Amino acid sequence: MKPASTRTPACAISQPVSLADRLKSRARDLGFDAVGVAPATDAWPAGARLDEFLREGRHGDMDWMDQDRRAHPTKLWPEAKSAIVVGQSYAPEADSLSLLGEKRRGLVSAYAARRDYHEVIKGKLKQLAQWLAQQSGADVKVFVDTAPLMEKPLAERAGLGWQGKHTNLVSRDHGSWLFLGAILSAAALEHDPPHDDHCGSCRACLDICPTSAFPAPYQLDARRCLAYLSIEHKAQIPLVFRQAMGNRVFGCDDCLAVCPWNKFAAAAHETRMALRDDLRLAPLAELAALDDAAFRARFAGTPVKRTGRDRFVRNVLVAIGNSGDPALAGAAEARLHDSSPLVRGMAVWALRRLLDADAFARLKSAHAPGEGDAGVGEEWDA
Repeated sequence: MKPASTRTPACAISQPVSLADRLKSRARDLGFDAVGVAPATDAWPAGARLDEFLREGRHGDMDWMDQDRRAHPTKLWPEAKSAIVVGQSYAPEADSLSLLGEKRRGLVSAYAARRDYHEVIKGKLKQLAQWLAQQSGADVKVFVDTAPLMEKPLAERAGLGWQGKHTNLVSRDHGSWLFLGAILSAAALEHDPPHDDHCGSCRACLDICPTSAFPAPYQLDARRCLAYLSIEHKAQIPLVFRQAMGNRVFGCDDCLAVCPWNKFAAAAHETRMALRDDLRLAPLAELAALDDAAFRARFAGTPVKRTGRDRFVRNVLVAIGNSGDPALAGAAEARLHDSSPLVRGMAVWALRRLLDADAFARLKSAHAPGEGDAGVGEEWDA
């Protein structure tokens, strides 16, 4: 009689949990909605696409978009072997496109009408990086949109989603509403497969753009993008794009909001970055009256503050001009002698749009531009 086998069945042998899997579990414990690992050393086409973008001048005023260190993760840190990419949902509950009809109120992009995501994500990401360094014994570096690292191509490589035709990341679980952060590690971690493109024949994001900022699918000309023009652009908003701005005073969500993959996105749950209604859609007359101190106080701790009061109020006056409401002419007239020529120029444009020809002529006579008012005089004489 043969003795009973003491051999453990193969199915009952517990497999060791990899460091990458434990890392992902830790990331979810910290509240991140998505996490993946990509190799940091593989060749990729993102550098060539960036080079074309810069050669075409499509970056506009964004001179900080240097090619040398941004082209590949190892250009930034030669010791990097793995990239850990995390995503934090900021999906709004309200339909952003419906808010474009609130012509007497200034619309702030969903990402910005809340506490600055850099602060919240970086705090959690540092905790994750410290844990990884302790577990792996390898050096790490943390990035949250604060260094020349292309997070979106890395996120695609890490399996979080794919870069859609609007050039932003699209997730099957979170749509177009993901903040990204990354850790570069000198440890060679098990990595995830890159995500496939699931845009198919859809071109909703391309067709909705009010300024035709996409020369082709997967290409963006920032110089035509309302997000760029309202946030990064330092001069007056070009005349050809002013009406298209509508009531947008900071950023533009149109190409994100129309994405059909958003139907799978649940409203964001990170309470420290809750969307604030008082910042999202405020009365234009109230916003136009902000001086520098009031602007800083109102938008303290949010992404809006970085743009500065003058550019923000410039945008508000464009929105006032687009409102079609003569009752807002007083708010614009109050800015005719503002210290900023950006503000004064857009106040003139707004008043030209709101007043009849006789009323505008009387105003021009009473508020003739002085010497050295470059650009503002052109608005009066347009």
